[in-house]
Amino acid sequence: MFGPIQEDGKVRFRLWAPYCNEVKLRLNGSTYAMAKDERGYHEVELNAKEGDNYTFLTDLGEVPDPASRYQPGGVHERSQLTSREFPWEDEGFKPSKNNLIIYELHVGTFSKEGTFNGVISKLDYLSDLGVTALELMPVAQFPGNRGWGYDGVYLYAVQNSYGGPQGLKRLVNEAHKRGLSVILDVVYNHVGPEGNYMIKLGPYFSEKYKTPWGLTFNYDDRGSDEVRRFVLENVRYWIDEFHIDGFRLDAVHAIFDSSPKHILEEIAEVAHSRGRFVIAESDLNDPRIVNDKERCGYGIDSQWVDDFHHSVHAYLTGERDGFYMDFGELRDISKALTDTFVYDGRYSKFRGKTHGRPINLPGGSFVVYIQDHDMVGNRGGGERLISLIDKDAYMIAAALYLLSPFIPMIFMGEEYGERNPFLYFSDFSDPKLIEGVREGRKRENGQVRDPQSEETFLSSKLSFEVDQEILDTYKRLIDIRKRFLDHERDLKVVVGEDWMILIKKRLLMMFAFKNSEIAVDQRGDLLLSSNPSFPPKLVSGRYRLSKGFGVYLTSRGSNA
Repeated sequence: MFGPIQEDGKVRFRLWAPYCNEVKLRLNGSTYAMAKDERGYHEVELNAKEGDNYTFLTDLGEVPDPASRYQPGGVHERSQLTSREFPWEDEGFKPSKNNLIIYELHVGTFSKEGTFNGVISKLDYLSDLGVTALELMPVAQFPGNRGWGYDGVYLYAVQNSYGGPQGLKRLVNEAHKRGLSVILDVVYNHVGPEGNYMIKLGPYFSEKYKTPWGLTFNYDDRGSDEVRRFVLENVRYWIDEFHIDGFRLDAVHAIFDSSPKHILEEIAEVAHSRGRFVIAESDLNDPRIVNDKERCGYGIDSQWVDDFHHSVHAYLTGERDGFYMDFGELRDISKALTDTFVYDGRYSKFRGKTHGRPINLPGGSFVVYIQDHDMVGNRGGGERLISLIDKDAYMIAAALYLLSPFIPMIFMGEEYGERNPFLYFSDFSDPKLIEGVREGRKRENGQVRDPQSEETFLSSKLSFEVDQEILDTYKRLIDIRKRFLDHERDLKVVVGEDWMILIKKRLLMMFAFKNSEIAVDQRGDLLLSSNPSFPPKLVSGRYRLSKGFGVYLTSRGSNA
């Protein structure tokens, strides 16, 4: 096991550092020799208690514990022993991947406090909204007090500025008491550059592969057994210590592993053995991610689908820059709804090659969204969708994905029309790294506002200035989804010039992307519409509809 093991007033300190000939433990100012075994583990057992601080003295320098449970002073300071005890009250709660409605949030900008306690104060609001799971952007210790979390360097330590390990436990406990699952965004593809001391200790990182963001873990070369163990124990740790219900794996297309058994398959097995689920972010459009092992897949439960977002965004905004050049037609939205991957063996202009492969799995194997932290935050101005299109189009976009066969994911604030941007922000201390981030964001994303500025961070906080019409619409769409929809792929799509009809079980959904005349051979009662042009009773005939959507409850088995 990695990190400190506390039992009966004693603590066994353990460090995997095969590069180091000698390691000593510095505990509360005193120094103790550690024994080294043949696999490169250095170990010593001592009397120690909660709150004690420690580091390791190696022949390559003094370092905090790479498997530290708490870094109260940040990434460069001493590690601290923290209690495993917590008065859990969630014994009856059982996580479920069925009927997920996910709410993605960034702890630092979701509330004024910017802490786990700040999220707790909004749990009743989220429960009333109707979501069933929170997805927390990474909370593993990252440099400084503010950041997205994807530059984390301590996989086991909970961010000090958010409230540390006890704060996260309180949040999970309170969420479970309200019937809300908690999904944790974890980064197993790379480690951030600042505060990364593992590189001094052993072959934690690959010499064969690279990512755009930092060093990638060594999953398949000399020493990789212990690195794999380091990551797999981390999955168990979040489940056992924090009662985490599911995981969102960041950018698995940047996880490189040529081993006979891929690390993604092992991560899924660990989570499933404890009754948890795993969701992957991947831009490969590769069925192996979510196919089961019998079909040569990794057995991941679900994956994000960028094609759905790109189809809706490009069509509604008219944007064609970057990856949006591959999208923009109404038929792209139709294909995303019926086939999941728009690019499933088609030539991609953006990539300059054929991309993807067909897939045929239930809708619960895929997560869709019209906004997320990347699609908003990687824009130069951090503009949300509500700032790019009119309100009618915004309502259409919401209905399209909330009533799709897939798992919907709301990005914090979109449910009420939040207009504050969500920008990229950081709090590094290395001057060269700071300048590199500034120049990189300006060059690659056009972000003029300084990522290091506290004002950039503060301007990204939610205002909670609610557009009540949008919020009410989201609540009613979620309610309709819960009452009438499932993940079966029995969706029929009819596409016109500027309109679309979706039929699934007893629901008929009409979308007019412009003022349109639509012929319908169907009867139904209106459940929800975005404007009065959609009649309260639907009968066979032609309808002149204003831009918007209408959702009807029909008799089972009828056709459009």
